[in-house]
Formats: sequence, structure tokens, C-alpha cells
Amino acid sequence: MIDENQANRDRGADESGCCTRRNGLHGGASCAGQARRFSGQTRNTLDRIDALLAEAGSSKSKLLTASIWLADMDDFAEMNTVWDAWVAAGNTPCRACVESTLASPDFAVEIQVTAAL
Repeated sequence: MIDENQANRDRGADESGCCTRRNGLHGGASCAGQARRFSGQTRNTLDRIDALLAEAGSSKSKLLTASIWLADMDDFAEMNTVWDAWVAAGNTPCRACVESTLASPDFAVEIQVTAAL
């Protein structure tokens, strides 16, 4: 039997299934977040990204790019409403949003951002 928490840890996720990564290459930070359940998971993922950017010495006001993967494009409008409320006004990054099979069937959204430091 597979231990779901161990499987999450093996791929870099915490017990909630949220996976975050930070990479400080070439004066930037790249963060990615995944979370379970669509209701509220976009906000949860963006909150995690906020924390990782702060840890790297950056913020959402310094975003350069964002990539968003949705399990179902029918969720785009709901995700976009949360995104628009979160993103720094006047500093919206270049963004791509696509429908894709995600890392787990429990995930409905995955978000990766790159920011200047």
C-alpha cells in the first residue's frame, strides 16, 4: 500500500499535497505551487508563492512571468478572478494559462512564477 504523505514528500510536497519550489538563478526566483480542491486552492497556491517570494527577497510586484496549468479550462474564470485580486496592480507579468493533465488527479491548478530579486 502506498503512503500518500510519503509519496507527497518524495515529490517535494507537504502533507496537504502542496508542492513548492524556489530557485535563485540569474538574479531571479522561481516558485511553483500546487494544491488540492479547486475551491480556494488558487488563493492557497498564491499565498504559498507570496511566502516563497518573500523568503527569496522578492515579491509579486517583481513578477516577470507566470505559467498556470488548469485541469479543466471551465475553471478559468474563477481562477482568473482570484489571480486578478492577487496580482500587483500595474505589475502584471507575462502569463500563459493552459489546460493540462496535472501531477495528481487531486490537483485542479498549478502555478509557476519567476520574479526579479
